[in-house]
Amino acid sequence: MTKIDTIRRFLLPCCTPAVAATTSSSSSSSTTTKKRLSTSLRDDNDDPPRITHETRAADAEDGGGSTASDEGVTTASVAPPRPSKTMVTGTIFGRRRGHVWFCVQCDRLKTRPALLLELPIPTHLLVKEMRCGLVRVTLECEARPGSDLGSCPLRSVPVWTVFWNGKKLGFAVRRKPTEATRLMLKTMQSITVGAGVIPSGFGSGPDAGDGELMYMRANYECVVGGPDSESFHLINPDVCSGQELSIFLLRSR
Repeated sequence: MTKIDTIRRFLLPCCTPAVAATTSSSSSSSTTTKKRLSTSLRDDNDDPPRITHETRAADAEDGGGSTASDEGVTTASVAPPRPSKTMVTGTIFGRRRGHVWFCVQCDRLKTRPALLLELPIPTHLLVKEMRCGLVRVTLECEARPGSDLGSCPLRSVPVWTVFWNGKKLGFAVRRKPTEATRLMLKTMQSITVGAGVIPSGFGSGPDAGDGELMYMRANYECVVGGPDSESFHLINPDVCSGQELSIFLLRSR
């Protein structure tokens, strides 16, 4: 018995800490496992969403696309309208001792003009100025509130204030073509560009015997800037020269 007791005294202290350590390790492992298990099974523990590089790139593309789309819509909504340009046939004619008329034809084969204006410009003055330099004729009208001038088409305005190279010259009146005017335009159907003189006595109007009828026929560039602005620019057939004559229709509100 004495030997057995002696062996127990030596062996028991060596075996007991290991068991305790093993018991403590398994206990802590069990506690940790239970703790992790209980944590993963909790319903109120919501993991925050993970933001990855792909997610940020997708958000950036979506944001950039919407921004570009919004900018495109904004740009389209504020972009000013572009002016329209067409080619018309314009004829300036008048008696040598009278004043000039301006006729616009969209089709030179038709005798009914799209616009016919009687201008207060003397014929000899127009010929003289066109030989010396550029000519700018501005026709202005003021559409007062409640007036019909603000709602009618620009070419239907009956009376215009005329400015000759910046100087007020008088008033222009829109006219309806007479039989003499139709006959003259029919005579010029074959003429696209040119100038000349029609002998005295041409036509059946009251001023048929007031001297020779001078005319200048050419192509004009018609530029429509909007409902209140339109202009006609003479296209000079000479390569070395620029536009010699421009006529502007402007309506102010």
